[in-house]
Amino acid sequence: MKAAFALRPLAAVLALGLTTTTATAAPPHVPMQTRELGEAMAMLRHAISVPTVKGNHQVPALAAYFADKFKEGGFAADDIQIIPVGETAAMAVRYRGTGHGKPIYLSGHMDVVAAKRADWTRDPFTLIQENGYLYGRGTADMKTAAVVLVETLIRLKREGFTPSRDIVLLLSGDEETDMATTRELAKRYHDAEFLLNADAGGGTLDPASGKPVVYQIQAAEKTYADFRITLTSPGGHSSEPTADNAIYRLAKVIDRVGGYAFPPMINDITRASLHATGAHTPGPLGEAMTRYAAHPDDAAAAATISADPAYVGQIRTTCVATMLDGGHALNALPQSASVNVNCRIFPGTSVASVRDTLTKVIDDPSASITVLPPPPVESPASPLRPDVIAAVTDTVHARFPGVEIAPGMSAGASDSMYFRNAGVPSYGVDAAFTKPDDTFAHGLNEKLPASEVGAGLEFWHRVLMQLTK
Repeated sequence: MKAAFALRPLAAVLALGLTTTTATAAPPHVPMQTRELGEAMAMLRHAISVPTVKGNHQVPALAAYFADKFKEGGFAADDIQIIPVGETAAMAVRYRGTGHGKPIYLSGHMDVVAAKRADWTRDPFTLIQENGYLYGRGTADMKTAAVVLVETLIRLKREGFTPSRDIVLLLSGDEETDMATTRELAKRYHDAEFLLNADAGGGTLDPASGKPVVYQIQAAEKTYADFRITLTSPGGHSSEPTADNAIYRLAKVIDRVGGYAFPPMINDITRASLHATGAHTPGPLGEAMTRYAAHPDDAAAAATISADPAYVGQIRTTCVATMLDGGHALNALPQSASVNVNCRIFPGTSVASVRDTLTKVIDDPSASITVLPPPPVESPASPLRPDVIAAVTDTVHARFPGVEIAPGMSAGASDSMYFRNAGVPSYGVDAAFTKPDDTFAHGLNEKLPASEVGAGLEFWHRVLMQLTK
C-alpha cells in the first residue's frame, strides 16, 4: 500500500478541525450588486433550459452561449476556447493576469444527469422558483455553480481587476458519464499552482434549525473502478439441468462479495472531517465518528459508521453489485453470466490490490475478473495549502462567523481526480450551504436554496480577489 498523503505541516494543526484565521489581510468586502444577481439568474434560466444530457448534443450549444457572454463581458475571443469531444465539448476561458506565478484553475461541468418530465412535479428543464428554492435539473449539480463562476469572472473584468496570475476556467462536458472532456482538459491544462473545483466540498446546514454546521474543503476523493466478474459453462437444453449452471455459480459469487467488508481506514483528512462532523451529529452516529477519529481501531465505532450508507464510504473501500447479465435464451442453459461490481477505493489503496481482494473473496478459479474502461485514475490527496484555507475561511466567516472549516474526502468522483493525477493540487470549494439530502442532485425534483446564487457570487468574488491580488 502506498503512502496516501503528503500533507504540509499546517495539516497537523488543522487535523483536529480546521478553524483558522486568515494569514494575510483580506481585501475589502464588496457587496454583491443587483446587476450581477440579475445577470446570473437570467443566465441560469437559459442554462437550465438547455438539456445537456448525454446523447442530446447540447453541451456545445451551452458552451457557445457562455462564450458569447464572455465576449460581451470584454474577454478576447482568443482567450475563449471550445473543445469538441464527440457529441459533447469542453470549454476553457483565460482571464489574463500580470504573470506572477502559475495560473489558478477553476473547475466545473456543463452536463447534467437525465431527467424525465413525466417523473417530475415540475418541468426539469425550466427554472422555477418556489418556496425559497430553485427547481430544475442542474440547479444543485451544477449549472448554478457554473453560471456563478462565469458571472464572477465577468464582474471582475467589468471592475477592471487585474489578477496577479492567470485565472483559467475549465468546464467539462461529460463529467456525469464518460469524463472524456475532463481527460482532454487535463492533457492540455496541467501547469497550475492549484485548482478550485466548484463541484465538491461546501457547507452543511442543520436539518432542523437551518443553521450552518460545518464547511468542508474537499482535498481527496476515492478512486472509481468497475470490475466485471464473469462465469461461463457449456450451456445446453433447459430440460437437462446440470450443476454447472453459470447463473447459480454467479449467485454464490455475488453473495460472497455482498458479505465482505473492506477493512476500516483513516487518514489526516478523514480524521479531521469525522471529528468536525461528529461534533455536530446527534446520537450514536456522532459519538461513533468522534470515537473513530480518536481511535480508528475502535471496531464498534467503525461498525456504527459503516451501518450508515452516507458515511460508510468515509472509512472503507466499498464494492457493490450494480448490474447483471446472464443467459442467451429462455429455453437454454446459460453459457455465461456476469455482474458489474462498482468500487469506490480509499485513497492510497491500489486498484490492483482491490482486484486481488475480490479474487480471494470470490474464491472461484473459474471466474474471470476484468477492469472495465476507461482505466481507473488513482487520485492522490492534495496537500492542505494555507493560502487556500485562509481565503476560504475568511470568505465563509464573512457570511457565517465562526463556522467550523474542515477538510473532507468525497466518496464519489469528480473532475478533480484527473488534475490531481496530473500533479495539480485540487480543492473542492462549492460555495453553497445546504441541508443533508435536501437537494436531490441526480434525483427527482432537484433543487437548491435560492439564497445560494447571491451567496455564490459573493463567495467566488472574495476568494478570487484574495488569492490573486
